[in-house]
Order: sequence, then structure tokens, then C-alpha cells
Amino acid sequence: MKKMVKKLYIKRFIMGLLLCGALLTTFESITGRQVSSLSSSEQVSANSKEEKKNHVRESRVVNQLNQQIPTDVDEQTLEGSFDWSKYRKVKVTATGYTAGYESTGKEPTHPSYGITYSGVKVQRDMFSTIAADLTVFPIGTILFIPGYGYGVVADKGGAIKGEKLDLYYETVEDVYASWGKKLLDVYVVKEGNGTLTEKQMKVWNEDQTMKVFRQQYIDEKS
Repeated sequence: MKKMVKKLYIKRFIMGLLLCGALLTTFESITGRQVSSLSSSEQVSANSKEEKKNHVRESRVVNQLNQQIPTDVDEQTLEGSFDWSKYRKVKVTATGYTAGYESTGKEPTHPSYGITYSGVKVQRDMFSTIAADLTVFPIGTILFIPGYGYGVVADKGGAIKGEKLDLYYETVEDVYASWGKKLLDVYVVKEGNGTLTEKQMKVWNEDQTMKVFRQQYIDEKS
């Protein structure tokens, strides 16, 4: 009797496996998708959610700054619209540089012309790319530099050691006319984590809450 019951359970177990196999085959034939592809789709969805989180995280940096803007400022400027004393202050010697041969030794035909150490393209905007000693200011660090704007550490240089910065300008004429060499205090807005992407730079520069300030830099370039 026990043997008959055991055989019955085994038979039912086998029938159950066959039924699951049939259902799986039917599902794949109807949907045209394999069950294994579902995990891939879930991964894509997870990646998409992570990208959204990163976007929100980067936007938060700008939003935190925007919340400090006084409502009674007649002519809004970065220098006058924030209480910079809340940020860590570092005295640096800052010079200007370009992507050209005079600063980098590279001609426009060079494959890495205009590409910083971080992989991001050089740019002069509200958030501009700058070079620093990475042991002092890691890649991705955002500094507020009076008279220049926000500088994002994206590059390094052989002569940039200690508390020194190289600020990107599009032309040599801009370097001499707008900057030259200065000893000044800069403010650490955000500590870098060693990475920087084009997407981050785009989020910071195109944030609508800061457009009143960005327009000033666009007007300067035109």
C-alpha cells in the first residue's frame, strides 16, 4: 500500500513538472519573450531608476544654492546673492588656461584636444571646468571663485601643485582680459568623489532655478 502511495506522489510530481514546462512554452510562444529576458528588463528598469536618482541628487546641489537666494536682490549676481561664509574657504593662486597649445601642448587635430583628465570636455559656462591638484581638490569638487563663477575640478596639470587652480577660458585673449593671475579666497560648495560626467555638468548648467545667473555668462561670451 505504501509503495502504491509513493508511486502516486512521484507520478503527480512528474505531471506537475510537465505542466509547468507546457505553461512556460505557451507563455514564450504567445509573448515572444523568454523568461530569462524578464530579468534583463528588470535590470534596465533598475538602471533607469538609478539614473533618475542620480539626476535628482545632482539637481539637489543646485537647488540647495537656489534656496539661499534673497528675494530682494535687484541685480542678482552670484557674488552678492549667497552667504559664502557658510562654506569652507581656501586661499589659492588662480591662473587662466585654454585648451590650446600654449597651455596643453596639444593642437586642435590631437585626438584628446579639449578633453580633461576626467574625460569631460572643457567648457566655460556658469559651471566651468577647472584644473587643480587632485590631492587638494578631487575630481568633481565644485568651487565658487569670485569673479569667475563656479569651477568644477575636471583636470590636473604638472604645474598645479598645492593650493593652485587653472581656470578654463576659451581663448588666450580671454585669459589676459578677464583673469591673468590672482591670489584669492575660493569656497568649497561640494566635495568631489573622484568622478565627473558630461551629464552632471549638463544638469548643473541647465538647471532652470539658476538661469538668471547663467544668462550673465552666456551674455559675456556673445
